[in-house]
Amino acid sequence: MATSETPRTLETWQEATLVLLRIGIGWHLLYEGLAKLATPGWTSAAFLAESRWLLSGFFHWIAAHPAVLRVVDLLNVWGLVLVGLALVLGAFSRLAAVSGIALLALYYVASPPLVGLPANGVSEGSYLIVNKNLVEILALCVVAAFPARGFFGLEERLLGLLARRAKPAPADAPGLPPPSRSRRELIAAAAGLPVLGGFVWAVLRKRGFDSHESRLLRAAGVEVDAVSSATLKSFRYASLRDLKGQVPRSRIGTLEVSRVIMGGNLVGGWAHARDLLYADTLVKAYHTDRKVFETLRLAEQCGINTFLTNPQLARVVNAYWRREGGKIQFISDCGYKNDVIAGVKLSVDVGAHACYVHGGIADTLAKDGKVETIGRALDLIRRNGLPAGIGAHKLETVQACVSAGLSPDFWVKTLHHCDYWSARKDVEKDNIWCVNPEETAAFMSALPQAWIAYKVLAAGAIHPNEGFRHALRNGADFICVGMYDFQIVDDVNIALAALAETRERSRRWIA
Repeated sequence: MATSETPRTLETWQEATLVLLRIGIGWHLLYEGLAKLATPGWTSAAFLAESRWLLSGFFHWIAAHPAVLRVVDLLNVWGLVLVGLALVLGAFSRLAAVSGIALLALYYVASPPLVGLPANGVSEGSYLIVNKNLVEILALCVVAAFPARGFFGLEERLLGLLARRAKPAPADAPGLPPPSRSRRELIAAAAGLPVLGGFVWAVLRKRGFDSHESRLLRAAGVEVDAVSSATLKSFRYASLRDLKGQVPRSRIGTLEVSRVIMGGNLVGGWAHARDLLYADTLVKAYHTDRKVFETLRLAEQCGINTFLTNPQLARVVNAYWRREGGKIQFISDCGYKNDVIAGVKLSVDVGAHACYVHGGIADTLAKDGKVETIGRALDLIRRNGLPAGIGAHKLETVQACVSAGLSPDFWVKTLHHCDYWSARKDVEKDNIWCVNPEETAAFMSALPQAWIAYKVLAAGAIHPNEGFRHALRNGADFICVGMYDFQIVDDVNIALAALAETRERSRRWIA
C-alpha cells in the first residue's frame, strides 16, 4: 500500500512510451533543422511575410530587414537542430521540450489555421484550428511534464557521474546507488545513441549516401535505382555543383540582359500543353510563391537576370524583390484584357524594366489593320523611359510593323523548327507557333534591332539541345525559355554550349 510520502513512479512500459514520443519529436525537429541548413539560400522570409494574425507586423518587419532575417534564420535552424538532438539523446529533456514548444508556438502564431483568416500560400495540408504544429506542442507538453530522464536518457546519468566524481560517497550512503552500477547505468541511458546513428544513416541515404552495393552495381554498368520497381525510375536533376558557368549578357537599349531569359508561362499556368487539359492546373499547383522564389533565386545564381512574363505575375515578382531581396529584371508582355495601352500602363505601375506588345495582341492588331495602335504603345513605353518592343507569332505581323515604319528597341518573335509530330500547320491549335521558320530567320536577319526568340522549344515538344541551337544559329540574340527549377542548371549548361558553337553565324550579334 503506497503512503502519501511514497513518490509516484511510472511503470517501465509507460516510461518507454514517453521515450518513444520524445525521440520521435526529436527526430522530426532535428531533420527539419538539418534540411534547412543543407538547402542553399533557405530563408523563412516568405513564411514570415505571409503572416496574417498576432505579431504579423513584427514578422513582416523581420522579413523586410535582411540583417535581422539572417539572425532569425540562424536561430531558427540551430534551435531546431539543438532541440531535436537533445530530445533524441535525452539530454536536458525538459529544457529542450520547453524550447521546442516556444519555437512551434511561433510557427503556429505566424500561420494559424483559424476560421476567417486567409490561407497562407506557403502552408501545407488541410487544417481547422489544429495543425501539426499544435499537435507537436501538446506532445512536447507531455514530454516536459514527464521527461523520463531515468530511462534511456543521458542527462540524469551524466549529472550523477559528475556529482560522484566531485564528491565520492560510500557505497552504503543513503539515496545513492552503489558506485559499481554507474557504468551500467550510463550504458543503459545511452540507448538514444543507436537511434542517433540510425538517424545519420537515414539522412545519408536520403541525401545521396553511396552504398557499397551501389558502387558495385555501377562498376558492373548497372543503373542504380532508388526504388525497386519494374517501371518507376529514380530521378536526379542537376544542382549548382554541375553548373558550367554563368550566362553571358548583352544590352537591349539601356538594359543589360542575360542571353537566356526565363519565361513565365510555366509559373503563370499557361503551359500550352496541347490536349493535356490538366497541365495548366498542375503547374499552378506546383508553383507556390515559395517555389517561385526558389526558382527565381536559382536562375539568378546561374546568371539569368531577366524574367519575361505577363503583368498578372507582377505580384509574385514584387514579392520576390521585397521579401527575398531578389534582383531579377522583369520584362512585361503588357497582355491585359486585350487592351495593349492599359497593359502598358499596368506594367509600368508594377515596376517593369522593359515592355513589349504581346505577340497575340500584335498579331490581331496587324491582321485588323491597326498597326498604329502598336505604334502608340511603343511611344507610351518610351515616354516612361523603358526599352520598347514588339512581339509576334506571325511573321506577317513583323513585316506589317516594318512596312509601317515602326522601329522598336527589340523584337520578341517565335522561332522553332517544325520537325515534331504535333506540328500540324493546317490546324493551329496550341500546337505550333512558327509555321515558317526559314522565312522568319531570313527576314529577322535583316533587321537591326535585338531579337528575343521565344517558343524555341515549341512548348516542350523540342529538346533544348535542338531548340537552343536552332534559335541561336538562325539569328536570335536572346532566347526566352520557360523552366522548372529542376531544369535550370541543365538548360543553362546546354545554352552555354550552344552559344559557344554559334559565335560565328550569318546574322551578326546585336548589342
